[in-house]
Amino acid sequence: MVTVTDIADAVRTAIARAATTLRPDVLEAFEAAFEGEPSERGRAVLGQLLDNARIAREDQLPLCQDTGTVWVWLELGTDECIRGDLAAAVDAAVRDAYTDGSLRMSVARDALSDRTNTGDNTPAFLDVTLRPGSGATVHVMLKGGGSDNASALVMLDPAAGAEGVRRFVLDAVSAKATGACPPLVVGVGVGGTFDSVGKLAKKALLIPVGAPSQSDEAAALEASLLADINALGIGPAGLGGLTTAVAVRVLSAPCHIAALPVAVNVGCSAMRSVTVELG
Repeated sequence: MVTVTDIADAVRTAIARAATTLRPDVLEAFEAAFEGEPSERGRAVLGQLLDNARIAREDQLPLCQDTGTVWVWLELGTDECIRGDLAAAVDAAVRDAYTDGSLRMSVARDALSDRTNTGDNTPAFLDVTLRPGSGATVHVMLKGGGSDNASALVMLDPAAGAEGVRRFVLDAVSAKATGACPPLVVGVGVGGTFDSVGKLAKKALLIPVGAPSQSDEAAALEASLLADINALGIGPAGLGGLTTAVAVRVLSAPCHIAALPVAVNVGCSAMRSVTVELG
């Protein structure tokens, strides 16, 4: 049986790892991009990012000074019975991990009324979904301000179709990629509702670079968008080149017959997420 303590321990461990270790699939993508990047400045930036990843991993130092807010997505088996205050336990794990790791605290008390720092990087942003069976999967993502500020959402008319989705994503990346610290992983959500499509885009960032796509249609859109994004010439750190993004990942879902929700959520060059299986 999975317990609240198990989940909190997984969150604590995942934060320490994510803050200091570039995701392996992203690291491999950067290495490949370094070999193929024709821009001298772009290649230099990619080399610095690879050096940064190595130093952070070896010395257990943060990949980036913006160690982000913490998003926790718990997929819980329906055979499990969680007792206790899950949100409080997750917040305690975040507090411990950020304090013990000397990570920057980046959470404001209230977006409108009180912009002072909470001082311990809580609250975490926790989502819980149910799945059949036993056990649990804990996804932890550290999200910096630059990458999240590059997010975008629109409710398109269904007549816009796949081309409308492609154009919206390309425009969003073109407008904000430079401030999001490229090379990027671009997460795209299509479908659902206004409140769910943003989470769909964020969940898309969890799909490893090079892993199979959700569908043939998603794969075609991913390939088209990646080519178009890299043709923008924004390049690593916005200094020019072919490597504005190393991957586009798309997740789609059912939606209202009169709607076509689309959201973009961006992972920066310090793409930080860890998934832990429990039970």
